[in-house]
Formats: sequence, C-alpha cells, structure tokens
Amino acid sequence: MQIITTSDGSHSVYSPQFDEAYHSSFGAMQEAEYIFINKGLLYTAKTSLQVLEIGFGTGLNAFLTSVYGCNISIHYTGIERFPLSVEEANQLNFASFFPEQKAWFSAIHQVEWGSFQQVNDNFQLCKVQADVLHIDFAKEQYDVVYFDAFSPEKQPEMWTESVFTRIFEACKPGAVFTTYCCKGYVRRLLQGVGFTVERLPGPIGKRQILRAIK
Repeated sequence: MQIITTSDGSHSVYSPQFDEAYHSSFGAMQEAEYIFINKGLLYTAKTSLQVLEIGFGTGLNAFLTSVYGCNISIHYTGIERFPLSVEEANQLNFASFFPEQKAWFSAIHQVEWGSFQQVNDNFQLCKVQADVLHIDFAKEQYDVVYFDAFSPEKQPEMWTESVFTRIFEACKPGAVFTTYCCKGYVRRLLQGVGFTVERLPGPIGKRQILRAIK
C-alpha cells in the first residue's frame, strides 16, 4: 500500500493493481465531502436512512457519513472486493480532521465483515467483501447510494447497464445516487435503467459530477 498526501492534507491510497488512487489528488476529504455528503447524504430529508456504498475503499465515505449524519439513524452497507487491512487503515489521517469522532474511524475498520455492527449510537455498519457483480440486492432497500468504484477505464465491468439496473431496483422511490464520474455514456446508462440524472458542478479539480434520482 502506498499512501499519498493530497492537496487538502488528507491521505489517499495508490492501488498498483488498478494503477489508480482511491481519491482525488486535489483533496480526498474535500472530494468526498462534496460528492457523497453534500450532494448525496445531505440532499435527503429523512431521519432514518439505508445507505449503500459501492467501493468501500479506505472507509472515508463511511466515516464522513457517521460524522455528518450523527443525528440520523443510518444503516450503512459497504461493498468492497479488495479491502484494506486494519493496520493499513490505521495509517490514514482522516480521523485527525474530526478529533472528537476519532474513535469512530477506528471502529469502522474494526467492524467484522458480513454483519451489521454498531459504530456509534446512530450508525450501524455492515461491510461486505464481495464482487458487486455477484450480489443479490433486496428490492427497494436503499435511500442513498455512493458509487465510488475505480474509474471506467480501470474497472469497466462496474460501469455497465447490468450493474446500474440492479442498483436501480435496489433503490427506494426517491433514492439519491451520486458518483464522481460524469462521462456521457455513464449518464445515458443511468437514464436508460430509469434514473433521472443531472450534471452538477464538481469539487476542486473536477468540472462535473453526476447525481441521479429514482
């Protein structure tokens, strides 16, 4: 594992397997807060949420969700085929940005894989080590979806009509889906399976992102 320090001081991880970093070099923290928290989690108005993340990665999105959603009852499912070890995750500096919630980041990575466990009073986490292509999702289960797989160039099998159809079916009516990728064919695939899709201005270093609503 190679740790990278991004422009906002937060860490990212470089994956030799995919020849790609997990987060933006312009700032892992600011990217995740903007795309997944501000445009996803906080876009909803519910007090109880089922959240699905495709590409659990470093656990940053889960940690930020626990912090910004601390007054919301959240059941969070993170899918990851190639998880970091607890020892690797402990080298990352995300918790230093929220010292009062520092223990939550450690707890997120200490959660055993495969079942829901309590991280704090309002946040329950289930980490699933699996290939999303082989998971059978329950119908109309999720309120929020973070799609944070490696890029279409590096992981094209993740950005397909089949995957998006299954995610659409797993979403409740009104669910919000956010991703950093704004490629035209990804937008058209999301629209084709039934989502209403909008382009939004991106975070620092990125022109646009996509948000989709069921």
